[in-house]
Amino acid sequence: MSLMTLSIMSLLLTMLLYTINLYMVIKPDINKLSPYECGFDPSGDARTPISIQFFLVAILFILFDLEIVLLLPIPWSMNTNSPTTTIILTTALLTLLTLGLVYEWHQGGLEWAE
Repeated sequence: MSLMTLSIMSLLLTMLLYTINLYMVIKPDINKLSPYECGFDPSGDARTPISIQFFLVAILFILFDLEIVLLLPIPWSMNTNSPTTTIILTTALLTLLTLGLVYEWHQGGLEWAE
């Protein structure tokens, strides 16, 4: 098949599917219009505020995920830079992250209170 034939066939198929979609108007029922909460009936308002603790845990997870990404190139850095520089920079990164975690812990940010 030539490129022109494939282009025409894809154009015709696209137009056919678009036309079928235009004429298939289905009115949604009450189940389609209601909010979905994992199979349960909705309870309460969907606009209730979420506890900041969820966001804090997510940010800590991302932070320590990034730590792994930053520490991953250390074996290659040991070959290109002097080992002393690599160890100092790695220790500084881990110390900074540990101090931040200890500070958050002492401030009570990790306490899960109702």
